[in-house]
Amino acid sequence: MNYTELIRQALSAREYSYSPYSHFRVGAALLCKDGSVWTGCNIENRAYGPTNCAERTAFFKAVSEGKREFAAIAIVGGEAELDWCYPCGVCRQVMAEFCDPDGFEIICARSEEEYKVYTLRELLPEMF
Repeated sequence: MNYTELIRQALSAREYSYSPYSHFRVGAALLCKDGSVWTGCNIENRAYGPTNCAERTAFFKAVSEGKREFAAIAIVGGEAELDWCYPCGVCRQVMAEFCDPDGFEIICARSEEEYKVYTLRELLPEMF
């Protein structure tokens, strides 16, 4: 699967965001090594602690259905318009639990045409 299609799926997932407090809607599309894709959106809670990021939503959905091998994730987010959106530290550590730090790609996108690609190690160089 190419980056454009993965970004497109993340954009679609963003539409389901529940973000009444921050108004920062995030969508993610997680590509498994078997070619399947799991999407997620951020789900906020007024207590903020129970809030779940889009990336973790996608990972937890996939893992809860037996997936354990991942190739890439596309992330999009912003308020009215898209801005650069990077995974938080907790999401990076969840990625580190399941992904090859040098092979897993993190695609941060503002659109299907404008994106940056990182390895997990680049975004979390000193992981547990």
